Amino acid sequence: MKRIDFRIVIGAMLVLGGVLALLETLGYLKNATDLFWSGVFVVAGLAFLSLLFGGNWWAAFPGFTLIALGTLVILPASLENFGGAIFLGGIALSFWYVYFTNRTERWWALIPAGVMTALALVVIVSERFEEYSGAVFLGGIGLAFFMVYFTNMAERWWALIPAGVMSTLAGVTIAAERFGEFQTAGFFFFGLAITFLLVALLARMSWAYWPALILGIMGFLGIASLLDFANYVWAVALIAAGGFVLIRYFTNRE
Repeated sequence: MKRIDFRIVIGAMLVLGGVLALLETLGYLKNATDLFWSGVFVVAGLAFLSLLFGGNWWAAFPGFTLIALGTLVILPASLENFGGAIFLGGIALSFWYVYFTNRTERWWALIPAGVMTALALVVIVSERFEEYSGAVFLGGIGLAFFMVYFTNMAERWWALIPAGVMSTLAGVTIAAERFGEFQTAGFFFFGLAITFLLVALLARMSWAYWPALILGIMGFLGIASLLDFANYVWAVALIAAGGFVLIRYFTNRE
């Protein structure tokens, strides 16, 4: 049996789409074009998803994305603001599928899956809580890296660093709204200190104690600036540092 040339199918769909668009313009049909192209996208997406049964995991990307586009085309006006979330969610679903079908080899898919999911959530959250959209995005990326770490804690300990940095930045965006940009430097350094402390404790990397200590001190001094005794803290810190240097100098001479 002779197979139908794919170009014939594409040509027929274009002609049909053009005819429907013309009839809709003339007033004979209503929403026909949207329904037609939505159906085309969904059917094409399902065709790609059928390839997943043959082990073609790459088909998840065009499959879920096309279905999301098909849904987006017929989205009612009351939900148009969430169209971006549907499209990004479709892409995110593709990466989640790729990861969960082979978690050992395709752990990398967690990162784009987390980023796309975070972006989709930002679209939803920004409708009512726009001030927290930055925290949701950065926190979502941080959570994705935490998940990467737990896939293989021995080999992927490095994921703790971007996870901690992104989570810290998420917290800083919230703190900036309450305490001001200058004071949030303390929260930022303190968050980085906790990040390296986790690297030292969980990954058993002894070198991480040093940046954790230095960043912790900087974070403490920054947070202390929120309080009335901040000037006293700075003064005592300078006196202690200077005294330590002098004691070491005279001790070494003897």
